Amino acid sequence: MADLQRIVDELAARLDRPLLLEDRLQRVVAYSEQNGAMDDIRRDSILLRHTTPEVRQWLRAAGVHDSPGPLRTPGAPHLGLLPRVCIPVRHDAGLLGFLWFIDAGPAMSGAQVDEAAAAVPALALGLFHESLATGLASHRELEAVTGLLLGEQDAARQLIEAGAFPQAQPVTVLVARPLSAEPDEAQRLALEQGLLALRRRLSGHYPLHLVRYDHAALLVAGTPVSPDDLHAAMSVPLVVGIGRSRPALAEAAGSYAEARHAAEVAARVPDLGRSVPWERLGVYRMLTHLPDHELHPGLEQLLTEEQHLPLLETLETYLDLAGSAVATSRALRLHRTSLYYRLQRVEELAGTDLKDGGERLALHLSLKLARLSGRYRPRGTV
Repeated sequence: MADLQRIVDELAARLDRPLLLEDRLQRVVAYSEQNGAMDDIRRDSILLRHTTPEVRQWLRAAGVHDSPGPLRTPGAPHLGLLPRVCIPVRHDAGLLGFLWFIDAGPAMSGAQVDEAAAAVPALALGLFHESLATGLASHRELEAVTGLLLGEQDAARQLIEAGAFPQAQPVTVLVARPLSAEPDEAQRLALEQGLLALRRRLSGHYPLHLVRYDHAALLVAGTPVSPDDLHAAMSVPLVVGIGRSRPALAEAAGSYAEARHAAEVAARVPDLGRSVPWERLGVYRMLTHLPDHELHPGLEQLLTEEQHLPLLETLETYLDLAGSAVATSRALRLHRTSLYYRLQRVEELAGTDLKDGGERLALHLSLKLARLSGRYRPRGTV
């Protein structure tokens, strides 16, 4: 509720006019300071927290439940109703609520209506969270799961005592991370809805979930679920990181840290696939803790000039295959003579010696760091 009230107050201040937010059953959820035109219906809605059946019926007939976007409703003097601007709050065509403005003293401009409509994704996410408070998850559960993933030991006890998770079962955490660099409210709402649908199907695993700014966490009991279930439940493209199972719910924070780490690496290194267990990160488990500017100095020229990309790809494949010319030629479908030529060019341009084990290690680690930072993207990766 606090988030919704903040959004409502900030929007009212920007537009310099009062507003009221209702849920899809036209129960009042939040409203701003009412310092503009006022009618009996607005006053009664605030005092009683809902509108009368006659007003709801009249507004439904005016089309507010069917409209895909903002609409103006005329006044109804016999009901004591002034003209209004109604902005239905929807997500994926599902109606979550209504944003109301009295369209008088003066009427709203088109620009004001557009600015109010731009707040719909944030309001939709807030209304969805409010529905969780009376549906599948409570505020207490959300607070407990948040505390649990922060390592608060008492949070596990609260969830177990509430029957939300079995005491004697191991826990595994999966993290879903949208591919978008800056997920918006609509994507976070899609994550929330997908996880709720998945929780219904996975009820035997006592699933818990939490949606954060740029990712979502799913906690399951017993045998880990397939990450394919997460992909199938979501309407946004994402990567999934899987932490190692822990013997007790109180240790979920460790699995969460691993899953979040794996998802972050998967988003940066597409070659790893859409679903990455922490155990399969290999050297990336360590590299994410290193500064990405600490690269082999000889690689700088190769990284800054696109024409050298084939040389970098050849070098990485050669180092991945433990310096085997035979295996590298086969993997790249490259004649041995061409391979030796490319490796010689790498040595010349990077000022290195590939017969030196220390140099090979430094170059190999630098290439992986460059992948993580996005400075090096082999052809065929996104």
